[in-house]
Amino acid sequence: MALLPILNYPDPRLRTIAEPVKEVTAETKTLIADMIETMYDAQGIGLAASQVDRHIQLIVMDLSEDKSHPRVFINPKVTPLVEEKQPYEEGCLSVPDVYDKVERPTKVRIEALDENGDKIDEDVEGLLAVCIQHEMDHLNGVIFVDYLSRLKQTRARDKVRKVIKIREKQGAHAAEQQPQTTNA
Repeated sequence: MALLPILNYPDPRLRTIAEPVKEVTAETKTLIADMIETMYDAQGIGLAASQVDRHIQLIVMDLSEDKSHPRVFINPKVTPLVEEKQPYEEGCLSVPDVYDKVERPTKVRIEALDENGDKIDEDVEGLLAVCIQHEMDHLNGVIFVDYLSRLKQTRARDKVRKVIKIREKQGAHAAEQQPQTTNA
């Protein structure tokens, strides 16, 4: 398994519309394993393939407290089951350290395939309903900050740039701390 780089807002690749998965192959299963490892490493609860620059309809998610129940949704279709919307505080691995409220339907139906190609057909609510809608947006080139005002979008973009600079400096500093070795 490998950690995959996560695209950061406002990277234009995040706007790419994902293509359906034609068949679940060994390559697809490797991508699923890599995405789950990447999601856990980034301390997220959901990750769409679009966020790791793979533009296929694939989502991984784990809402369990102990990160022991990863779920996979291939070619997902989400249908709202109620008109009622509720605000929910959202964050995103592609928009680090930015959180804001987004209104979404409170109950949805998820139709998809799992990692084995078996059908999923569930009516869900709560965090799973919010999370699947958030990740579906990624597959459609939409980011949660798109639901916010222009001012909040600008602030989010600026904050992400600062976070990336800090991470780059920390990475450079960590590299400097590594012992030097020579090949003799």
